[in-house]
Amino acid sequence: MQFTPTAIPDVIKITPKVFRDDRGYFFEAYHKGRFEGGGIHTEFVQDNQSFSQKGTLRGLHYQLAPHAQAKLIRTLTGSIFDVAVDIRKNSPTYGQWVSEILTAENQNWLYIPEGFAHGFYVMSDTAMIQYKCSDYYAPDFERSIRWDDPTLNITWPLNGQPPILSPKDADAAGFKG
Repeated sequence: MQFTPTAIPDVIKITPKVFRDDRGYFFEAYHKGRFEGGGIHTEFVQDNQSFSQKGTLRGLHYQLAPHAQAKLIRTLTGSIFDVAVDIRKNSPTYGQWVSEILTAENQNWLYIPEGFAHGFYVMSDTAMIQYKCSDYYAPDFERSIRWDDPTLNITWPLNGQPPILSPKDADAAGFKG
């Protein structure tokens, strides 16, 4: 496995070693010891899976302490534009964002630590996403930031089409950076 820090070093892209042959492929999707060797010491307690159609934008979501969540995201089918926004007020990268394109083909993961908002946009016809979380879902501590907040200025690959949003995401608050 290869662990590559992004422009915000606490957000890490993970590239597994994939063994391919005429039958298909095999790889270790998660190995605690290898992840710790790559600088990820998070204990994950919940796995989530979502399925979305092309043009769906989910996010930007986060949970407040004491239920803040680190996430480990991967795409099982399709492709997504995955985004992490640093919302740690004392961080030198506060208000900055990074993105990675995660696909079923490249098998990459993205590790997003606590203190970040997370969202993704579905680029393929459909996409199935699996992600591990370091804390349980706590709806009273859940918050959202508007996906199109002008302060953040995220360059989503929308190709001129409005995204498909949930009512919660359409009504999300702006980033107060």
